[in-house]
Amino acid sequence: MRNVDERDVAEGGGGASARPMLAKDRGGFVDRHDLWSDAQYAAAAQMRRVIDELGIEMVRFGFADQHGIVRGKTIARSAVAAAMRSGLTAPSSLLLKDTSGKSVYPVFAADPKVGVAGFAGAGDIVLVPDPTSFRVVPWADRTGWILCDLRFPDGTPVPFCTRGLLRRQLGTLADRGYRMTVGAELEFHVFRAAGEGFAGDRVGRPGAPGAAPAAGPTTAGSQLLHEETLDGLDELVQALYTGLTALDLPLRSIELEFGPSQLELTMEAAEAAVTADAVLVGRSAVRQIARRHGYHATFMSRPQGAETASTGWHLHQSLTNLRTGRGAFVPDAEDAEPLSVTGRSYLEGILRHATAAAAFTTPTVNGYKRYQPYSLAPDRIAWGVDNKGAMVRAVGGPGDPATRLENRSGEPAANPYLYIAAQAVSGLDGIARRLTLRPPTTTPYEEAAPRLPRSLGEAVAALESDVTFREALGDVVVDWYTHLKRAEFERYLLHVSDWEQREYFGMF
Repeated sequence: MRNVDERDVAEGGGGASARPMLAKDRGGFVDRHDLWSDAQYAAAAQMRRVIDELGIEMVRFGFADQHGIVRGKTIARSAVAAAMRSGLTAPSSLLLKDTSGKSVYPVFAADPKVGVAGFAGAGDIVLVPDPTSFRVVPWADRTGWILCDLRFPDGTPVPFCTRGLLRRQLGTLADRGYRMTVGAELEFHVFRAAGEGFAGDRVGRPGAPGAAPAAGPTTAGSQLLHEETLDGLDELVQALYTGLTALDLPLRSIELEFGPSQLELTMEAAEAAVTADAVLVGRSAVRQIARRHGYHATFMSRPQGAETASTGWHLHQSLTNLRTGRGAFVPDAEDAEPLSVTGRSYLEGILRHATAAAAFTTPTVNGYKRYQPYSLAPDRIAWGVDNKGAMVRAVGGPGDPATRLENRSGEPAANPYLYIAAQAVSGLDGIARRLTLRPPTTTPYEEAAPRLPRSLGEAVAALESDVTFREALGDVVVDWYTHLKRAEFERYLLHVSDWEQREYFGMF
């Protein structure tokens, strides 16, 4: 079943301006702080009807954390109405953890040094559901799923709500007269799960070392788009198709990629906030569906056992002029350039801020091991005309309404809201300053161009000093994010790897 959106509002009667709210709903947290639009109130009414008609017994209320992972609570049917009216509380410390689950701020202190009030003593934040995001989970019995935004108990926005961060950047774009459209190509690995449950070395304190889940290969690799190999995974392919389309995600294709155990799913282009939600929900759905069929799916870029081909997230993006409705990147028919003046400045902005933006596009230690020459992943900051070795690929040209940019530097584990927001911030800076685009490359792996960051630490340092990101996102947000990522990187530097053990243990 599709998610409840403006189409359902029209079908459900009452209209988006009717604000159909029961008397018992008035005075709740959402109503008191005026947090929903008319369309959201109408969608909530439609959601109640869907729950009754389909016999939904549980609803998952989830939000995207700083790492792009869905966290939340599953609420029984009897408590859903209250949760919709007043939201749900969760510890604010969830936003102060690195990828291991370790808090990297003094969360129980009176002043956790976050830079904003509301986090003292690991106090609560409020998960405010967005009724237009409601979906029915097709693989779980009588279960719904809804995305939430984050507020403090006084109703003010939590600045670290990444879904809200993206919307604010899209609002800035709209103020400048543009709407952003994004399409996603997400590569991932699927292994055959071996064994169930957790080994003892995976249980314990946050950050404790432990073995990854045992898994075996599903494909041999080296046979890009080989139909019979994909057919060998047809049970999983069918399950993914059924689950993702039932969630009303804009699935375009499921493809066999070049690397061992590697697949790709692509999504039709849509408004940027819609695509970000779709990626968040889609990644979680892929992992849950795969697990139920005896597979382990991972969006980690370069897992062990699949070193011959890393996975990436190719993010297609374009702007539409809100006044004319015309693609802002489409050059005039007589223009010899592949992009309009606006498109060229936007692209130069992406290139100028690529090092800092890498902290968002490639937010894990592992993702930087993907930046290798002659690998269909970029290793330096350059652009090309329909060149898949360059960091940014320009597609289209004069008269082509699908003219767009494809940033190939991102990893599939990236938080979708932050990845897309980083593109908007960078590109808009290029437009605002009318930056002149550097020449394209025809030899992307030989170009005398700046290298992409070689590590997460290098990217974080660049983000810390990037004035444009600080002005767009705010010092509080940049300092919070870089503190989390620096802590993650420093844990990695302290870890004694298998390579070190093999290299030095017997030699010295």
